[in-house]
Amino acid sequence: MLELWPTSSLEEMQIAIRAVYKQVLGNPHVMDSERLTAAESQLCDRSISVREFVRAVAKSDFYRTRYFESCAPYRFVELNFLHLLGRAPQDQREISEHIVCCVAEGYDAEIDSYIDSDEYLAAFGENVVPYYRGASSAANSKQVGYNRIFALNRGPAQVDSSVKASQLVGDLGGNLATAIKPSKATVVGSGTEKRFKILTTGAKFDAPRRISTNEYIVSASKMTPQIKRINKTGAKIVSITEIV
Repeated sequence: MLELWPTSSLEEMQIAIRAVYKQVLGNPHVMDSERLTAAESQLCDRSISVREFVRAVAKSDFYRTRYFESCAPYRFVELNFLHLLGRAPQDQREISEHIVCCVAEGYDAEIDSYIDSDEYLAAFGENVVPYYRGASSAANSKQVGYNRIFALNRGPAQVDSSVKASQLVGDLGGNLATAIKPSKATVVGSGTEKRFKILTTGAKFDAPRRISTNEYIVSASKMTPQIKRINKTGAKIVSITEIV
């Protein structure tokens, strides 16, 4: 959880700004020309809260173009839940209410309906950056929310705008449980590809040394070749951990 305080430094504010962009915009690459410099300045000089900065980002042309204009209405609403409330929609009623809101009252009213909700204020208040909270079953009133967030949030390798179709339409419409499926999203060679730390000990060329421990940092796509090279040295793999 990331929260801004009256004593937060400028560096901490910049960290919060980047976190809002990542959460609300769905893990995109934001160019300098696409940043909301006026809203950023207002946040830094305390003219607006984190909640109002979130509102500005969600109403930006960046968000509107990628999610409202380019996605089906069902996908747009399920991503609003993910980006703004940090969870998946729980049932068809929630989806239907927001689609009706969007059609009857417009885009801005749909965005406001999340940010002005009692749920948003209880979860994030004025100065907590929204985050994915559906991965904890205690965060939702229904257990089904635990599985459904995984259908929407597929990890750091996925940019949400790359998926245009709804991921939950069948399950919500049929009141069905959502199965957790392995992610197929891999962005090889990009800054979003997962990286891992491999710790080894006892390689043949380490024999003259008392301590023979080595550490390798590799991307997911290069994991298998690196393990093969390690095995050829006769070293033992002590651990493999994801770098978060």
